[in-house]
Amino acid sequence: MFEPGHLHIARPALQPDDVGYDIHIRYEVSQTDSGAGMHFTMDGDINGKPFNETFDLPKDLAYNFASEASRIAEKHGLPRNIELHTVHTEYDHMFEDIRHKLDMKSGDAVKPEHLE
Repeated sequence: MFEPGHLHIARPALQPDDVGYDIHIRYEVSQTDSGAGMHFTMDGDINGKPFNETFDLPKDLAYNFASEASRIAEKHGLPRNIELHTVHTEYDHMFEDIRHKLDMKSGDAVKPEHLE
């Protein structure tokens, strides 16, 4: 479920072998070393194990939030074969909200130092 500044992704474990998760991703505009960016907070639980992490992305990499969120979820127990970004509609809304909040336009350049 999406609302500006917050994405909630949940899936109950339906079988004993299933992985259940209840994850909140909150975000807001922040200042990074290279200017405007986004500050993200991820919290919730994966298979009943709670976690809480934050990360920051500069403006030119803020569109890549799904990759970072997936990496964090995997670190806390989400199997690699379960992709959080399969909730495309919600991620699309979040992506557009981030673009709006940071005044990003198609074709904006990515700083080369951020690709290293």
